[in-house]
Amino acid sequence: MPQGQPTEVPKDGLTTRQRRNRPLLMLHTGEMKGKSTSAFGLALRGWNQGWDIGVFQFVKSAKWKVGEESAFKALGRLHDETGEGGAVEWHKMGEGWSWTRKQGTEDDHATAAREGWAEIARRIRSERHGLYVLDEFTYPLHWGWIDVDEVVDTLTARPGHQHVVITGRYAPRKLVDAADLVVEMTKVKHPMDAGQKGQRGIEW
Repeated sequence: MPQGQPTEVPKDGLTTRQRRNRPLLMLHTGEMKGKSTSAFGLALRGWNQGWDIGVFQFVKSAKWKVGEESAFKALGRLHDETGEGGAVEWHKMGEGWSWTRKQGTEDDHATAAREGWAEIARRIRSERHGLYVLDEFTYPLHWGWIDVDEVVDTLTARPGHQHVVITGRYAPRKLVDAADLVVEMTKVKHPMDAGQKGQRGIEW
């Protein structure tokens, strides 16, 4: 896409404005780091546009402190206090989904993942958020915890104007085919190849 111009304009009956503003299903996959970071950068731009942001982390433990979480919760407070930007909700499976009233328990991970997806599907049907960040959502799909066909059907039939970005390795082929935008992160070099551990501000 040189200079942001599409190489081909489809004959779909849509105006340029309609085609530009259609909601997108986006997928960030591949072996290299940066998948979640890129999705959170997208969410940051969405917050600036006033979108309601819903972040759902499927794998990260409650003990893992994610820098973006603190930043987005601060932006959510700023919105609540001043009206600037958009509302923010951040849910982490390792803490127990807030709607299950099971914070801190060690429930079966597959069950917890299914509960998380069920709540997201409900929110999609009710058009709750403008942007959904489903962080590391490919893993419960890859592991067979959540039905891929059900996910694809729900996401492709979502009503209104709701963007969705999904991150994680091992993205199922059906999800790749259904997505409007797919990025594969490929490693060329990484400091860990030379024995360097992850560092504050870079990895978390």
